[in-house]
Amino acid sequence: MDESIFNQVIDELLLTIEDAIDDSGLDIDYDTIAGILTLEFDDQSKIIINRQTPLKQLWIAARSGGFHLDYVEKNWYCKTEDCSLQILLDRVCTEQAKMEVHLPLT
Repeated sequence: MDESIFNQVIDELLLTIEDAIDDSGLDIDYDTIAGILTLEFDDQSKIIINRQTPLKQLWIAARSGGFHLDYVEKNWYCKTEDCSLQILLDRVCTEQAKMEVHLPLT
């Protein structure tokens, strides 16, 4: 995947996550600056979602750790956790929100 397509895929993903938060009705604040999406929870904890263009990866930093995801067959996948972005994002958001969170990405 070339860099322009990678950046387009990431930009669309970040907008999808923002829309999912808006549609959820949950009290999760978010802000996107320079392609970095920051989610902030009631307890002031944060999840940072950003692109690593040279590696063509999506990185997520959460209270429970850092995660690197690769784009495989039109899906983001975390090898170390053996799960999709959907599963990982729901899990780390649930942990930090201290309540069940599901943010549909499709």
